[in-house]
Amino acid sequence: MINIGTSGFSYDDWVGPVYPPGLAKRDFLAFYAREFSTVEVNATYYGVPPPRTLKAMADKTPPGFLFTVKAHQDMTHKRTDNTPVFGAFKLAMEPLQVVGKLGCVLAQFPFSFHATAENRGYLGEFAERMAPLPWVAEFRNREWLSAETFAGLRRLGVGFCCVDEPRLPGLIPPVAEATSEIAYVRFHGRNAARWWEHKEAYERYDYTYKAEELAEWVPRVRALQEKAKEVFLFANNHYQGQAVDTARQLILMLGEGTNPQMRAD
Repeated sequence: MINIGTSGFSYDDWVGPVYPPGLAKRDFLAFYAREFSTVEVNATYYGVPPPRTLKAMADKTPPGFLFTVKAHQDMTHKRTDNTPVFGAFKLAMEPLQVVGKLGCVLAQFPFSFHATAENRGYLGEFAERMAPLPWVAEFRNREWLSAETFAGLRRLGVGFCCVDEPRLPGLIPPVAEATSEIAYVRFHGRNAARWWEHKEAYERYDYTYKAEELAEWVPRVRALQEKAKEVFLFANNHYQGQAVDTARQLILMLGEGTNPQMRAD
């Protein structure tokens, strides 16, 4: 099954473009889940929530809805003296696991995370600490794009996060690869002018995809379907709700991803 959604859902600038004016913020997720079958939770990158937070989120979504959850930044960016945060993070995931709504964990490593022997070793440590939760690794540095990386991820049972992002030196190109039962794609937009130089973080993801740009991914996604049991596609060009339009276009192109009840049935 292909699961299509957006990276995050609780944005103030979605009021108007996505959410009707006057809709309470506590009702954003339930409104979102009327249309999409999955969401990527990014707030966990900045702080590990108590388990009750993700339980409340699960309660607002229908049967079959899936959450993917971004690992806390101390797990991907700090990499030393961070063992306790893994325990807290896994505890926070338990409510989603209990109701079968945890799709996987997303570990987004920074551009400064180079493809060194030491960092390859850290991926193994990460896998040990994260077990038995399923997770995928997103690399920002092109050095990781190699047969060695793919083989290593397969040995660990870890998914490779494919990306669509600006074609800039050093960044990962649009390669479709699955290294576990979970295939994962993030659509960051192609705003090359603001990727490295921006005042606000959202500027990096201020981009409206053209239909022909997304169509390039249709055969790639079909290829991922052949290799993986579960496919997740997330639009991260979230500024002013552009991600919702991206997700809708992908659903139309692929003919899948809209009905979480199908999973429950």
